[in-house]
Amino acid sequence: MNFKLSEELRLRNIPRPFVDGVMANPQQIVPARGNKKAYQSQVDFGSGRIFLLRAIVDDTINPAVVVTVYRTSKINKYWRKT
Repeated sequence: MNFKLSEELRLRNIPRPFVDGVMANPQQIVPARGNKKAYQSQVDFGSGRIFLLRAIVDDTINPAVVVTVYRTSKINKYWRKT
């Protein structure tokens, strides 16, 4: 997927390869606020502990814009069981 990163992304201190991986091959895409979607995957950042990496994306425009990205330990709160 072709996308642009917002300025806020740099403030989150998440390595770019992790963001690229979630955008290229998300484990889930779920609705977020408004027209945005959350591209998300469970990721080990190297500590052996799994976090949920969520990229909030406006994909109604081309190229899509990653509005923000963050990691959270609250996997059960955001993960959709199918």
